[in-house]
Amino acid sequence: MKKKVLLINLGGPRNSGEIEKFLIDLFTDPLVFDLPLPEFIRFRLARYIALKRAPRVAATYASMGFGGGSPIVSETEKQAFALRAALEKKTGSGWEVNITMACGYPDIRTLSGNDLTPSINNILLPLFPHFSRSTTMSVASIIEKITGVNPTGKKGWVGPFYSDAYYLESLNKLIVGYFSGNLQGEFLHSDVHQAIPDWQNVSLVFSAHGIPIRLIKKGDPYRTQVESNVETLLQLLRKSGFRGESFLSFQSRVGPSKWTEPNTIDMLQKLGRDGHKRVAIYPISFVSDHLETLEEIGVQFRDIAYESGIRDYYRIPAPGCYAPFIDALADLVLKEAEPERI
Repeated sequence: MKKKVLLINLGGPRNSGEIEKFLIDLFTDPLVFDLPLPEFIRFRLARYIALKRAPRVAATYASMGFGGGSPIVSETEKQAFALRAALEKKTGSGWEVNITMACGYPDIRTLSGNDLTPSINNILLPLFPHFSRSTTMSVASIIEKITGVNPTGKKGWVGPFYSDAYYLESLNKLIVGYFSGNLQGEFLHSDVHQAIPDWQNVSLVFSAHGIPIRLIKKGDPYRTQVESNVETLLQLLRKSGFRGESFLSFQSRVGPSKWTEPNTIDMLQKLGRDGHKRVAIYPISFVSDHLETLEEIGVQFRDIAYESGIRDYYRIPAPGCYAPFIDALADLVLKEAEPERI
């Protein structure tokens, strides 16, 4: 019998027709759209906001060149194919690797309890390096509603992997490979074959997806885990020759409430004012390229950087199907596939 792996991602619309479904799933989730309101008011407000945002979001997706949608589903499918190959190479046996999304399609809510019950033969792998109420806890809550059991901490559930040594080393190789022009693999909207002169002294910004401060006040460890991730990764980069200044910032803020800071836009403007001429951005909380990396970092932030006086701007791609990263995921899966020792 083949062992199974289920890759779980937040999701995105595959085409323009799925935008409303994606936004409704996203904003009606009480762990994502977390407001101190009675549930019937919060739900109606969330749905209203989702539908109001849909036309503006559609224009952004249309500009990306992926048929009016996001590449996140197709990129996750590629990761599933690559992960299956890596697992079969490591074990010599057959594996089945599928994908599902918390928002949009393929919809996690259509899966059976058996599909969503973690075990050594059925590995659940949320593609979130860091824990957050709005991602990891949200997915676990959806699964609990279907299975009756919270999967967190169960055998077969891969938890946040921001501190995993193989994951960290894969990011080190990716960033140094990008800087030196030796990065192997296919990456969306990225010319990864040109070495950056004197890359060792580029200013490096680690940009993570932001979350509302109200989640941090509820005990969400996301920011602490991102900071730890950056600190440990930076140690590896220093050993690999990187000597430039580094910074952490947060992107993708939505609404008027206070979010994690500094915001990446503010950071770039400050770097420009402070005389930084060469800046690279790595999307520290993302494992594949999509709207936030291709459009926000690749276009919006680039334009802001140039307007702020930054001369050279580099968008380092997310890991995607980068072989060392896929190998790191395979090792995480194999740890959960091992029988527990008594």
